[in-house]
Amino acid sequence: QVQLVESGGGLVQPGGSLRLSCAASGSIFSIYAMAWYRQAPGKLREWVATVTAGGVGGSLNVADSVKGRFSISRDGAKNTVYLQMNSLKPEDTAVYYCNADITGTGGDRRDYWGQGTQVTVSS
Repeated sequence: QVQLVESGGGLVQPGGSLRLSCAASGSIFSIYAMAWYRQAPGKLREWVATVTAGGVGGSLNVADSVKGRFSISRDGAKNTVYLQMNSLKPEDTAVYYCNADITGTGGDRRDYWGQGTQVTVSS
C-alpha cells in the first residue's frame, strides 16, 4: 500500500508565500514522477506542476498560469515533493492535491493521490 500525505496549506494574504509538501510512503519500488494539481470551488481539477525522476530525462514543468510564481522540487531520498508558491493571488485559492506515478514493490505501476490541502488567499 502507498500513501501520499500533503501538508503546508493555510490562509495567506495576497502577495504572500506558502510551501506545500507531499510525502510518499509505503510499499514503494520507484517513483517516476510527482505532481501538484488544484481544484477551486466550482471548477475542474487543473494541473499545476510536475517533476520527473532525476538524472538523464528528468524534468520540471509548471503551468503557464503559475509560471514565475510557483516552483516544484523533489527530494528523492525522502520521496517528497514540494511546491513553493510565491506572490499568491486570490485566484490561487483551491484545494491542492499531490499526485505520484509509483511502481510498488509488487511490480504494479499506477497513479496515487493525496487527500488534498486547502490554500486560501485572502485579505
